[in-house]
Amino acid sequence: MRTKKKRVAALDRRKQILAVARRLFAHQGFRATTTREIAEKAGMNEAILFRHFHKKEDLYWAVIDELSRSLNSRQELQSVIIGRELKSGTGPEDDEEFFASVAQGMLDRSRREPDLGRLLFFSALERHSLSGRFFRTYIVVYWDLLAKYIRRRMRAGDFRSFNPVLAARSFIGMVGHYILMQGLFEARKYQDYDDRLVCRTLARIWLGGMLAKGRAPRRKT
Repeated sequence: MRTKKKRVAALDRRKQILAVARRLFAHQGFRATTTREIAEKAGMNEAILFRHFHKKEDLYWAVIDELSRSLNSRQELQSVIIGRELKSGTGPEDDEEFFASVAQGMLDRSRREPDLGRLLFFSALERHSLSGRFFRTYIVVYWDLLAKYIRRRMRAGDFRSFNPVLAARSFIGMVGHYILMQGLFEARKYQDYDDRLVCRTLARIWLGGMLAKGRAPRRKT
């Protein structure tokens, strides 16, 4: 019984450390935040903190990793792709719906965990090695998953022939730029748009350059 209680207490301490570290790292960055400050805010000494995380880098990565896993971005994209490919007789209008849903997923995840973007920008601006680790672990696999779908559509003759990875990055970049402007730079205070309008507009613009000749959707006048 005592062993079980110790394990529960250890898990609680770990969660407490991660919660405090997340808040401080997201607002101060990696370099400006010390393990002593994290320990003090968490109501413990550094010795206890180092039992759970041997280095500050380990703690920073644990915060990023936990946030990234909670978002399940790759799994969500995989589900959207599977749903799209299971449809029969799909056309350009369905393409617009598909890419709009991908964009909506990105918007939703950015709102669920706004700290993740700040953490990643801090790590990149501070030229921390963990930004590269995050990029390889999460961003590249997301790009590749969407690129594989786009490649299949190119081979089927539905999309024009481009580099599929660059095509995937261009769409994700459009949505990412909107998220960056609305969130980090608070552009929503000046121009705030309905999500559906944003997602469908970006999907329509991207598809305008990607759909093969004769595949453009008919618009009602």
